[in-house]
Amino acid sequence: MTTTDYDAFATAYSIENESNLFNAHYERPAMLGLAGDVEGRRVLDAGCGSGPLTAQLRARGAVVSGFDASAAMVDLARQRLGQDADLRVADLAAPLPYADGEFDDVLASLVLHYLEDWTRPLAELRRVLKPGGRLLVSVNHPGAYPIVHPDGDYFAVTEYSEDYTFDGQVVWLTFWHRPLHAMTDSFARGGFRIVSLSEPPPAPDAPVEVLPPGLRPGQSFLCFLFFVLEAV
Repeated sequence: MTTTDYDAFATAYSIENESNLFNAHYERPAMLGLAGDVEGRRVLDAGCGSGPLTAQLRARGAVVSGFDASAAMVDLARQRLGQDADLRVADLAAPLPYADGEFDDVLASLVLHYLEDWTRPLAELRRVLKPGGRLLVSVNHPGAYPIVHPDGDYFAVTEYSEDYTFDGQVVWLTFWHRPLHAMTDSFARGGFRIVSLSEPPPAPDAPVEVLPPGLRPGQSFLCFLFFVLEAV
């Protein structure tokens, strides 16, 4: 199956997401660490999936809204968070169903690398943020692309697909590689200032058995890249 339509494997992905290295013990703890104290802040989880990050933000006292392009994922998020949770089906490449300046923070967790053009998505995320608000972004690390695809051009914005196994189901996901300078240029054009860029290790409590072979606890590896941006 060659698809990035998460409706086709939403349950399998959600199950895998709960305990695997990349989401449960790496990306999600890193994003929460970058978010810091969110007590009382209005936070948008852009591309919320089945809601694990949304739930943890809410547990930390944030007033959270979330959306995803996959209706099946939003259904799973409602099962997790309750029918009264502010969860919507929406596409980041289209106008978002939120007011101007509605949020203090937006978290775009492993979302932007599915999109060829970041112009409109970043404009919408900037629109729904208050001036001085934060956009937290995680994406596939561009440095990994030439390693996995040695014949590819690092400096070109390039479409590529990779196979993954989620709860025993093999699927193909399609991404867009872009070099680091293309990312930072897009953020600047979109009205954001880079506050920090990080390449953290897995969470300190990550079980040793889930780490890549040879990776020591506390050691970073090429996987995702994390940005904290300020709306200017």
